[in-house]
Amino acid sequence: ESILSILPICDEFVIALGDCDEDDRTEELIASINSPKIKIVRTTWDTKKFPKNTEFAHQTDIAKENCTGDWLFYLQCDEAIHEDDLEKIKSACKSELTNLKVDGFLFKYLHFWGDYNHYHLSHVWYNREIRIVRNLPEIHSWKDAQSFRKFDSWNGTFEDYQRKEGTEKLKVKELDIHVYHYGYVRPPILMTKKRKVSSTSYHGENASEANSVPDLYDYGPLNKLTKFGGTHPATMSEWMKKFDWENELQYTGKRNPNRPVLKHEKPKYVILSWLENNLRGGRPIGGFKNYIKL
Repeated sequence: ESILSILPICDEFVIALGDCDEDDRTEELIASINSPKIKIVRTTWDTKKFPKNTEFAHQTDIAKENCTGDWLFYLQCDEAIHEDDLEKIKSACKSELTNLKVDGFLFKYLHFWGDYNHYHLSHVWYNREIRIVRNLPEIHSWKDAQSFRKFDSWNGTFEDYQRKEGTEKLKVKELDIHVYHYGYVRPPILMTKKRKVSSTSYHGENASEANSVPDLYDYGPLNKLTKFGGTHPATMSEWMKKFDWENELQYTGKRNPNRPVLKHEKPKYVILSWLENNLRGGRPIGGFKNYIKL
């Protein structure tokens, strides 16, 4: 679904395919797309050499090194782009091709939560991120592959993916286009597994963060979030039909006081979010931005 959402405007689509488990169906699913644009690069994961999820960035760089285009569209597998925006993206890439001041493009975000009808407008969620970069060797994936930076030197080590010294934020133009992020639209039981795996891969097997995840993930009252009134990318239509955990979600009332408070529920962030959304037109108060907006 993610690949298909941008495939029409790509000249090629490079996928770094790791050394999967025997029962993993990733390659089968990619092959089912049956597109000559798709190029698979076979890789091996090394989370000991690249801890704290920097292996995600390392794998991103492997894919990037095998790309030949002028602009590179980086999309994670829980993200999709609406078909109505494809020509606008293509037009922006064409118009800025020779403007070398532009290193990439910044996208807005819709972070869906629990189901496909509610999303976050919260200070704790990044509301913009770089998803298109110029194909330059000095640009590398950064940290856990959420974003990119320019490096004055590069050895391809764990320390490189973590460092700020000798790096430069990308200069980007913002597009009035959203990335639809579905990473937190899962049945509660699967969301629990995701959170535990994510915490373990970053903090280690015995991390308190991993052990504190409840057996059944609690999204909290969804009526506290923003209601989505638009349409989803067409490529998501069949996937969305799998939604069958509505009865496990909470749509009214107060949060369960017997579970830990989620970050976006903490009073400090509730107040910050209200101020940003109601008095600042969505512009964040403080916070870290890994880009320079032109």
